[in-house]
Amino acid sequence: MADALYAIPAAVLRNLADKLYEKRKNAALEVEGIVKQLTGAGDHDKITAVINLLTHEFTYSSQPNHRKGGLIGLAAATVGLSSEAAQHLEQIVPPVIKSLSDQDSRVRYYACEALYNIAKVVRGDFIVFFNQIFDALCKLSADLDPNVQRAAHLLDRLVKDIVTESDQFSIEEFIPLLRERMNVLNPYVRQFLVGWITVLDSVPDIDMLGFLPDFLDGLFNMLSDSSHEIRQQADSALSEFLQEIKNSPSVDYGRMAEILVQRASSSDEFTRWTAITWMNEFVKLGGNQLVPYYADILGAILPCIADKEEKIRVVARETNEELLAIKADLTEGFDVGSILSIFSRQLSSEYEATRIESLHWISTLLNRHRTEVLLFLNDILDTLLKALSDPSDQVVLLVLEVHACIAEDHYNFHQLIVFLVHKFQTDKVLLEKRGALIIRRLCVLIDAERVYRELSAILEGEADLDFASTMVQALNLILLTSSELSDLRDLLKQSLVAAAGKDLFLSLYASWSHSSMAILSLCLLAQAYQHASSVIQSLSEEDINVRFLIQLDKLINLLETPIFAYLRLQLLEPGRYIWLLKALYGLLMLLPQACLQSAAFKILKTRLKTVPSFSFDNKQVNRTSSGNRTVHFSDDGNMNMHNGINFASWLQRFQQIQQKHRVHFKSQAQSHNASTHSLKVKEVQQIEEFRGPRVRELTRPPSRLSRKGPGQV
Repeated sequence: MADALYAIPAAVLRNLADKLYEKRKNAALEVEGIVKQLTGAGDHDKITAVINLLTHEFTYSSQPNHRKGGLIGLAAATVGLSSEAAQHLEQIVPPVIKSLSDQDSRVRYYACEALYNIAKVVRGDFIVFFNQIFDALCKLSADLDPNVQRAAHLLDRLVKDIVTESDQFSIEEFIPLLRERMNVLNPYVRQFLVGWITVLDSVPDIDMLGFLPDFLDGLFNMLSDSSHEIRQQADSALSEFLQEIKNSPSVDYGRMAEILVQRASSSDEFTRWTAITWMNEFVKLGGNQLVPYYADILGAILPCIADKEEKIRVVARETNEELLAIKADLTEGFDVGSILSIFSRQLSSEYEATRIESLHWISTLLNRHRTEVLLFLNDILDTLLKALSDPSDQVVLLVLEVHACIAEDHYNFHQLIVFLVHKFQTDKVLLEKRGALIIRRLCVLIDAERVYRELSAILEGEADLDFASTMVQALNLILLTSSELSDLRDLLKQSLVAAAGKDLFLSLYASWSHSSMAILSLCLLAQAYQHASSVIQSLSEEDINVRFLIQLDKLINLLETPIFAYLRLQLLEPGRYIWLLKALYGLLMLLPQACLQSAAFKILKTRLKTVPSFSFDNKQVNRTSSGNRTVHFSDDGNMNMHNGINFASWLQRFQQIQQKHRVHFKSQAQSHNASTHSLKVKEVQQIEEFRGPRVRELTRPPSRLSRKGPGQV
């Protein structure tokens, strides 16, 4: 320190701390000259002493003017050192960098000026302090003093020039610092960061693309900035990087794909569009490299397919098609379970287009990786069944296609029908609104006979009798009316003459017995007219209720449709089809002529009036029935075998099931009456409690009450 005081006159030191800038400037020029002489003499010890004096007595002083003078002095000393300044930078630069965060704005300004002059002298040797300077400049870019901001910008440009021409800059050491700053929201800082990213990317020897995953998320974050200029700068930088990715033979798609997935769900439209555009390019360029990230990518793409912005929807659909075209191998990391989990979630999306594409993907996976998909069947089956209640018919039809694909083998087919029946049982609205659509479509996709046989087998032992009856009635109506089931109806018409028809008839009979009207419909369809007549005769007065009459009304109206044209034509030969005639007259007799069923009564009565005149005669019945293809009764009333069908046994089975329904109905009625009575009693008690005890009873002495005889008041 003494050497420094000896080297620098006291007057120079006083002027260096003067409040006037001109005096400080002149003093700095004196310091520059002194250091230049010492440098020429090679007296670096004295130079070190001078620098220490300027640092500790001035730069670290509590007086602002001393600090300003110290900064000017250090810059002047560096100029005096000239080419030999590098060996003293460890002393000169740190105090100047520290002054960049001084509480006095003028000191910060002079620190920028000093560092600028130092950098001009040392150039490339300055790089060793780059991270510290960058950190300080990052803060100064948002300084509240505009003069400090301008000074910082000048220094920033110089530092950029130095970095671009230096071969000592370490991108590896710089990236962690950049990554830390990328999520700052200040617009000035953001502009500063984008500027540096752009500059460094322009340097051929600096591989910014290799470190893109470290700051890519920050750039995407800037796309939603309130400043148009910042959004534009960030977009320009991203566009440049995307072009570099297209031209680069080696890119780390995986890490960036994870970032894009997050940004694809941004609330900002421009950010979503940019993320989807990048993903689209990644899928085209990366292909199989992205296989391990398929689940995440699809999770981002599918919602964008239904985006409110058309340009986003277009790119998302194109990307989805690209992904579908890539036939990924399981050995490449294709995770079926994770992907199915994504689709399962997307099936609950509020957007129809997203749900539809999810189902297309499931179908595709079933075709390509059926075994692996079936391993995760339990994880997605419930979601697929819930999708049957989707408000979109297109979604429901696609769900059924998926179900049909799953149900190719016997076990999964059985499970599907069991789940479907359970779904109908727990969701009555689904059965009512979509039951016909679901059953008809399954019959087309799988096989009508197979579907109906399986449904019948399940419903035969159904414990919930009300549901069993409702379900059978629904299936029966579909069977009688759907064009998709015409082959099934044709097969049933052969029940009394062909083995295949007989097997189908008997497989349906047990479950159809849950509904007397369904059995009658089945018998009419199978042309088992004599058995139909027997079923009608077996009905008791308890069976003829409102529900029965409504079903009967539907059946009579169906008899007038083209499906039963063969039956109406058979009425032209009443002698040959006497049991048909008797069955129809039986139905007519069951109908009341008034009230709700008057229309059905008139329809059937009118139809029977058109039948050629014929009189019923027991001998004629026996004589004509011998030529009838239906089952025949002998004189003693016993039913004979026909095509191996023991109709008497099946009638008994029908009656047993109907008896269960009668008992169940009575039990329900009694329970209802009991609960109603209990409710009424409770209401009366509540009323009595509300009214309170009678006054007369409260005032009457108990002894008098006890002495009263019968009839006494």
